[in-house]
Parts: sequence; structure tokens; C-alpha cells
Amino acid sequence: HGGFYQAVADGSYAACGLDVTIRPGGPQVNNRALMSAGKIDFYMGGNLLYAFSAVEQGIPSRIVAAIFQKDPQVLLSHPGAAKSFEELKDLDVMLISDSGFQSFYRWLMTDYGFPADKRRPYTFNSAPFVTNPRAVQQGYVTSEPFAIEREAGFAPDIWLLADHGFSTYATTIETMQATIDERPEVVQCFVDASIIGWYNFFYHDNSAAIARIKADNPDMTDAQIAFSIAKLKEFGIVDSGDAKRLGIGAITDARVKDFYDKMVRAGVVAAGLDIARAYTTDFVNRGVGLDLAPGN
Repeated sequence: HGGFYQAVADGSYAACGLDVTIRPGGPQVNNRALMSAGKIDFYMGGNLLYAFSAVEQGIPSRIVAAIFQKDPQVLLSHPGAAKSFEELKDLDVMLISDSGFQSFYRWLMTDYGFPADKRRPYTFNSAPFVTNPRAVQQGYVTSEPFAIEREAGFAPDIWLLADHGFSTYATTIETMQATIDERPEVVQCFVDASIIGWYNFFYHDNSAAIARIKADNPDMTDAQIAFSIAKLKEFGIVDSGDAKRLGIGAITDARVKDFYDKMVRAGVVAAGLDIARAYTTDFVNRGVGLDLAPGN
């Protein structure tokens, strides 16, 4: 969330006339429903599957920017347990959550032959993984590897699904079609300021943003934040691929179609959706903030 906090802290939203309040999410808060009801203007979404679902359900929301060019979803294995991504399926146990089993794991089964019968529920407790050297566990590149290294004393091998074909965007900015139609200048301001916030958070003084993050999330430590930023940079989660040319937040039609086709093939999403209704490129791909990146 760092770049959004940065844009509040450094005045990027205020500079184009927006007074932005960040409302933390969580299991008890359905911010997507609040957006549909007009209670909030913008929603920080997950990956493209949520947007495809909105199309299927007839919900008139759209992605207007994709902050993460790569989904941070990973598989973790014990050091040296697998020599390649393809070898992971030969290990003994796959610790995968219910939602993961219905989404990215179906793609792993279709495209890589991962076995359904080795799957065990992942309950967001890493103990079953830590104690079994032939286990594989899902996670986020910014989260579980840090916790396992801190609590179990070893750094797991990290396999980013995006680097093996799971081509969705993530940490999207979503808004309602009515907001796009009635207040396009507000959407453009929010998108541009968020992008500038992410560049400044990554490459310039982010201390004020980190203070705000810790105020909203008292359990968040400096060490966790530093680890997260380092992994986002190391794996090119935000500033890579099309973002290097078009700017952070980039979206391309070809990329969305590629992911949609893979999810249809894996049986995750229905065929025949009008995926153009899931997103718009009208507010991104303008090179906003490129001058703030190193070397530019």
C-alpha cells in the first residue's frame, strides 16, 4: 500500500485538488461493496480475476490502473528441495488455501501438471511447511518468506508464479463506471497522483509514508516494511515490463487477454465474457512519473 500512503503524505493528491483518506481493509471490511454503494470512490483491488467476476455478475466497476505489473503470489519450498519450478509438483505436499485451489492452483494443474491429490489446506499458519522439508506452501513474496526466515531460521526458496506465466496484474485501482463517466478528471488525478506516490515511495524519501502505514497497522515493523520494499524491487513487482516504458500502473489489452485465455483454459473463468468491460486504459500508459525513476 506504500505508494498510496506516500501520495497522501507528500501532497500528490492534494496537488490536483483531492482530499484522500485511506481506509484499511481486512476480513471484516467489504470495501468493494462500499464502493458499489457509493461510500468510497476508489478501491485497491487484487488481481484480474476479481474484475472478470464483476463483469460476469454485471457489476459496473472497472480497473483504471494496475500498480503491480506482477502478482506477488508465490510458492515456497525448502532450500534446494526443487531445482526448477517444474520439479515442485514432485514434492510431497502442496499447502494451498481454498481460494488458491480455485484459482492459481487450477492453472498450475492445467499448465504444469500439479497434482490435486497432494493438496492440503493452507490455513495461513506456516508450521506444517516448516516441519516438512518436502512441502510446498503458497504465500506472498512480501510476507511469508519474511515470517518463515524470522521464526524458523531459514530462507525458503521463492518461486514467483508471475515469472512462470501467471500473467495477471495485481494491486489494481478500481472505480465505478459512473465515476469514470461523471468525474473523469477526478479519476485522472487519483491515478496520476497514486503513480507519482509509488515512484516516490520506491526511489525517494518515504519516511512520512512509513510513519502513516505504521500508525494504521501497529503490528507492522520497520524490518517487515524494508523486507517488503526490497522484494517488490527484486522481483520487479511494480516497476518492470510495460511500466518501464509506459509508467507504473500500465495496462495493455494483450496482457489482459493473455491472462483471461489462460484462466478460461484452466476452468477458472467462464468463456465468452466481454473482458473490455473489466478495465480501461484511458487513464494510464502516459509515462507519468517516469522522470522520478533512477536513471531518467
